[in-house]
Amino acid sequence: MACGMFKYSFFPPRRMALRAGLCLAAVAALVLSIRPPAPAEIAFGPRQEVHTTTPILGVHTRLTDEVEPWKIQYTLRLVRQMGAPWIVEFFPWAYYQAEDGSVAWDHPDQVVGHAEANGLRVIARLGYTPEWARPPDTPLTYLDAGAYDDFAAFAAAFAARYRGRVAAIIVGNEPNLSFEWGYRATTPEDYVELLRAVYPAVKAANPDMLVLAGALAPNLEPAGSPWAMNDLDYLRGMYAAGAAGLFDGLAAHAYGLTFPADAEPEPELLNFRRVELLRDIMVANGDAATPIYITESGWNDHPRWTMAVRPAQRIQYTLDALDYAAAHWPYVKLVALWAFRYPAPTRSYPDYFTLVTPEFVTKPLYDALRDYSGNGDTPRS
Repeated sequence: MACGMFKYSFFPPRRMALRAGLCLAAVAALVLSIRPPAPAEIAFGPRQEVHTTTPILGVHTRLTDEVEPWKIQYTLRLVRQMGAPWIVEFFPWAYYQAEDGSVAWDHPDQVVGHAEANGLRVIARLGYTPEWARPPDTPLTYLDAGAYDDFAAFAAAFAARYRGRVAAIIVGNEPNLSFEWGYRATTPEDYVELLRAVYPAVKAANPDMLVLAGALAPNLEPAGSPWAMNDLDYLRGMYAAGAAGLFDGLAAHAYGLTFPADAEPEPELLNFRRVELLRDIMVANGDAATPIYITESGWNDHPRWTMAVRPAQRIQYTLDALDYAAAHWPYVKLVALWAFRYPAPTRSYPDYFTLVTPEFVTKPLYDALRDYSGNGDTPRS
């Protein structure tokens, strides 16, 4: 009997309740049957290897707010099966460390353990300031000089705990945006002082941990803007303030917006190849030996967002970008796409950056990348 027929039934109330319960159970079973099965236990399992023809391919996994261990495991398995050897993941200081110094490592342990079991290299973005380490009534992104040593101590503890298991850390995120600097005027001098605290602390705890700086937001804001500082000017300012030698690699964000992957870079243009302008600044400052890690990149195919492209263009531009980087950028070690999957939909244009839906339905770009990396004929496990 269909569930909708109960309101027309002449069964006694107790029998109706029983039948309603059975119907709801059947509906629940149907819902569970169409999602990926949860593993019987969430053990890390034996280490797997990533098979790929595209060693620079990575994804930003957004597991920060994923609370179910089986979803963490399943996400990272899908990353491996797509052929991406790298993940970038956010590990917020504010989520983990209490004022007494104790650290809740459970969630980072889950993410790092499942990434390791899937043969993935992890780049950890560290940020967000705990309430106890910032002035009252300031946002999570507010980090001032009074807390630099505390942040450095957390970064060092993270580096020591995951020695040999996490490849690199990123110090903060998009510090050239006032939003990411606690809604304050952002200066490269402040950020370089943060690097002066973090770099030696991390290296003392784990000399093998790479420290990545920058992760600058590409933008064309004019000088004096209250919202952001132009990323090219910010990087020049970092070098002028003595940043050379305080980071092992530059994290960069390279979004294509509406332009194809091979569109020429220009200082007044935001496109994928803007990375080359960052590289020119590094070379001009005698820092040619320092590599670049593109920790956010990609195109969006929202049907109504003005900065989006068509779905077929998104696929082609993404594959072209990987081809271009491999052929022309020997100094680039990673191109990580934003973003692999969100735990829940945003119900706005950011959903159209993802490769997999919250329900674990793979999108055409995922399948195209799986083919591109040489995994198209490999059965999923």
